[in-house]
Amino acid sequence: MPFNFSPHGLLSIPHLRYKRFWLGVGVLGVLAVIYASIATIPVEMKKFLIEDKLMHTVVYACLMGWFAQIYKHDLARLMFVALFIALGVAMELAQGMVPSRQFEYLDMVANTSGVVLAWALAYTGFGGLLEWFETRCLRSQFKT
Repeated sequence: MPFNFSPHGLLSIPHLRYKRFWLGVGVLGVLAVIYASIATIPVEMKKFLIEDKLMHTVVYACLMGWFAQIYKHDLARLMFVALFIALGVAMELAQGMVPSRQFEYLDMVANTSGVVLAWALAYTGFGGLLEWFETRCLRSQFKT
């Protein structure tokens, strides 16, 4: 993609027709992660260490993967990498202040792993799944 460093160039979404809808879904995903990160959880859910780390990795991979499909510019993607890594660190610090939650460095590592994994996958066929879905499924159903 050509280098256009203006905010409009970095954050333009010319390849998607339903931009606002996809962004809304992404924002809801971010809000859900924030809520789930600071909400009180039952004690019995804390028992599963490996599943917990896998869940952290998958959730942050989904967030990064979603926005990496919406924003194709390399610098915009790097901005989201930094944003989601910072979000993962901030949520972990916030968990340290919630009585029923605990701060864990391994959760930060899992969050960051998910972000980096999705960032790498964005440069493969996975990076075009949303565009493919919109083109093949939605546009054929809602021809105007």
